[in-house]
Amino acid sequence: MPASSSARLTIDLDALAHNFAVLRALAPGAESAPVVKADGYGLGAVQVARRLWAEGARAFFVARLSEGEALRAGLGHPATIYVLDGFTAGTGPRLAAADLTPVLSSLAQVDAAGAFAAGEPLGVALQVDTGMNRQGLTPAEARALAGATPSGLKVEVIMSHLGSATDPADPRSAAQLAAFAAVRPLFPQARASFAASAGMALGAGYQFDMVRPGISLYGGGPEERPDPRLRAVATFEAPILYVRDVAAGQMIGYGSSNMIERDSRVAVLAAGYADGLIRAAMGASYAWFAGARRRVVIVTMDLIAIEIGEAEANPGDMVELLGANVLLDDLAAAAGTVAHECLVRLGGRAERVYLGER
Repeated sequence: MPASSSARLTIDLDALAHNFAVLRALAPGAESAPVVKADGYGLGAVQVARRLWAEGARAFFVARLSEGEALRAGLGHPATIYVLDGFTAGTGPRLAAADLTPVLSSLAQVDAAGAFAAGEPLGVALQVDTGMNRQGLTPAEARALAGATPSGLKVEVIMSHLGSATDPADPRSAAQLAAFAAVRPLFPQARASFAASAGMALGAGYQFDMVRPGISLYGGGPEERPDPRLRAVATFEAPILYVRDVAAGQMIGYGSSNMIERDSRVAVLAAGYADGLIRAAMGASYAWFAGARRRVVIVTMDLIAIEIGEAEANPGDMVELLGANVLLDDLAAAAGTVAHECLVRLGGRAERVYLGER
């Protein structure tokens, strides 16, 4: 038995810096403001942001107010931090105390922020819905606001979000771009931001003044498939607990649907869906061990089983379940989800190791 049966999540901040450089090169005329919401996509917002600051990032996006407060407390640099949830009831003092910039997405939020500002300068970003129908002012509301912005509010950024940018052929992106281009002149003093990772890859016409790289910073391809320009930032490994022989026709794991079709050697690993691995991926996903891909047979709460063929294997040997050899977008496809979900689930019990901290 290994001395420790813990899985290990390694975050390679040098790979993160490489990906940031790749993405900035896609949009050389725009500021790159990384998205570090959901605790840096599960990899540690403070550690991620510190390294990206060292690489030149000066603005960051989070979702929750509490995320912004934690990032401000831990970053140690005077970055601009945008809070996508905006200005909700009672949050004014906390936003001000942490020097956070709310992204206003409704007229009610605009009114609340204006009342809090009470005529004093308050920088905000303004989100406009250009066809995603999730959050943001309608173009008509934005036009009305442009002529009657509450006293004190300074709209520093006008932004929107693309809904179908992962498919370059989808006409929805061009329609959203036209809608955004019509709204942008209403706030001539504001910088414009439209593209996240996938939108950046659509070309210069979508990039405007600021881009918001997210999943591709962490290794996910902008078109939801592996991109050879990007490096794996997260490596998730688990140790072998047991090696056992399972005869053809025998069941493995719960239920009666997981039949071993041929005599197999199986390694049982100390990780499962309680560690953030997605059960729906079993049977379709792969692990990496002894220089080859190995089929993932079952995923249970605490254990995973993989077929290992004739490979030499011993308790304590580490198996890669995500990383340079088990690609993030491949895992997402096997699980029927997106790379974002695969990342943010990881690491609840795993030992965490950072490489390349600055």
